[in-house]
Amino acid sequence: MVTRRGLLVAGATGGAAALIPAGWAASGRALAAAASLDARDIPKYVTPLRIPPAMPTVAPDPERDTYEIAVRQFRQQILPPPWPRTTVWGYGSTAHPGSFGYPAPTIMARVGRPVRVTWVNQLVDDRGDYLPHLLPVDPTVHWADPAGGIEHRDRHGRWDGSPQGYRGPVPQVVHLHGAHSAQESDGHAEAWYLPTARDLPPDFAVSGSAYREFRSRFAERSGLRWTPGSATFEYANDQRPCTLWYHDHTLGLTRENVYAGPAGFYLLGGDELPEEVLPGPAPTRADPPTASYHDIPLMIQDRSFTADGDLQYPKRYSGNGDGPPVSVPGFSGSTIVVNGRTWPTLTVRRRRYRFRLLNGCNSRFLLLSVAANATARPARPVLPVWQIGSDGGFLPEPVAHERVSLGPAQRVDAIVDFTDVPAGTELYLVNEGPDGMYAGGRPGVDFPPADPQTTGQVLRFVVTDAAGADPSVPPEQLRLPAHPRLGAAQRVRQLSLNERGSGGSTVMLLGVLDERGRGLPLRWSDPVTEQPTLGDTEVWEVRNFTRHVHPVHLHQVQFELLGRGHSGRAQPGPADRGWMDTVLAYPWEVTRIKAHFDLPGRYAWHCHLLEHEDNEMMRPLNVLPRGGAAAGDGGAAGGAGGAPTASTDAG
Repeated sequence: MVTRRGLLVAGATGGAAALIPAGWAASGRALAAAASLDARDIPKYVTPLRIPPAMPTVAPDPERDTYEIAVRQFRQQILPPPWPRTTVWGYGSTAHPGSFGYPAPTIMARVGRPVRVTWVNQLVDDRGDYLPHLLPVDPTVHWADPAGGIEHRDRHGRWDGSPQGYRGPVPQVVHLHGAHSAQESDGHAEAWYLPTARDLPPDFAVSGSAYREFRSRFAERSGLRWTPGSATFEYANDQRPCTLWYHDHTLGLTRENVYAGPAGFYLLGGDELPEEVLPGPAPTRADPPTASYHDIPLMIQDRSFTADGDLQYPKRYSGNGDGPPVSVPGFSGSTIVVNGRTWPTLTVRRRRYRFRLLNGCNSRFLLLSVAANATARPARPVLPVWQIGSDGGFLPEPVAHERVSLGPAQRVDAIVDFTDVPAGTELYLVNEGPDGMYAGGRPGVDFPPADPQTTGQVLRFVVTDAAGADPSVPPEQLRLPAHPRLGAAQRVRQLSLNERGSGGSTVMLLGVLDERGRGLPLRWSDPVTEQPTLGDTEVWEVRNFTRHVHPVHLHQVQFELLGRGHSGRAQPGPADRGWMDTVLAYPWEVTRIKAHFDLPGRYAWHCHLLEHEDNEMMRPLNVLPRGGAAAGDGGAAGGAGGAPTASTDAG
């Protein structure tokens, strides 16, 4: 029977102490959290893995796949019974009420066939009144701030004296992470919109400062006009087959919006390989309830819960407990959740499986392996994880891993071969990443690995007999499609990742290099420094002046990793030779990437540690038409080392 020993306060072993490890705090300690659920009390491997179904389409269209997808609030069984269900947010088809889930149904797309989605904010109750956030919202950061009205939206907000912080209607905007999308369909952080609730305060801004511009651009392109409380985006799918994912991207609120649940896979298929070469099938829209799958997406996240089953997220660090919520610099949950369930079990047959691994955590880094013992540390891998793809598609050749490294937002397309594993065997997907900040290195040598009783475990595999022949090709024999490379670069940019003290804590900021090679930190609102010219290929040299690894994400593009190290010239390993949209930048190193910018407009680049992204570690990325004027020429940043320099370096 499940006990109620989880009714603990912060600081108890295995309970809320895991909510914010000491390593996250720049100064002070986390405040106590009441009624936290002790993760050690949650039974493991008693519920089956939930495989998200395919998202239903709406009206048939011969030219594209069309969806109307909303975000709603509902309750879902994330903890195993008899624990209560958890209130979450999630996406689903407005025409199919039973489709809503956390994670959301998977959008199944094909290369060359566009997808059009109308994204609707339906965070309202049964009466049509707006729903406040599930989590404490810091109203003082640079964020969407609907309460600021038209004049003060998308700026630093103010505290109104309420210890609950902001409790108004919640803005949303969806970003398809890794997509090659026009600016009006990118999910810009300032293009958010509120639900069309009946009780919206009249002085609130109902949309972000970029919403009207992008609504007009989409209408010019398509002839369609966005309706209040929604935005319609179109994805051309003119990129290589790959594993993408969609999630909220609201300015200054992404960490808490994503933590509440709205996220889903977007699997872009193509004809680069015959279908029988790789393990399959994946879910499709026509599947019967009894369908079985051998191509399975795995969204791995960490979450903490109260004893009542509610999501738990820290309100603030040390200070006046009666004050407003204060944004924290990082987060590690006390449990691991896979596809919306804590520590599930997947029954597999003696054959090969394809897994689309996604690190969907706010701040946690994962080091994953398949082991015969769930708690032994160091873990003893018993099956290789064959990586065949990264963020942007197939690698040049398969790579066998004992441990797979995944930073937040990164994806690994992998094959695990259970063919020679005896029926009845139990194996485990385990995690040896840290329970706090990650600075690189080896588990057990350079940092303590995750708690082997809780966050060090991910998923159980139970192996059963094969059912028929496996037509897929063994991963070591796969011949992957030719890998295209970018040509010579026209520009080199020197950029920086920086730490800066602020109010007794440390804030992480992006920036450029000054004339002495030092980091010049910049905020989201500072003059734009990253302004490639349309059609150019650029090398970005990103120097990390912080103590931590940062997953750096560029919107619009998939890029190549050229090198790392003190000078950025150390050659990447085999697993880093594919296309990426998120790259790990290690402390005190230079990370060199190359990208081709072929869509004009306003985008962004940022750290994908969501607590960092929401607290100023995000910068504009504007792609200028050839011969166009630069935006934001003024200010100290405009003449800093971030300005492009001519180069003959082809990378």
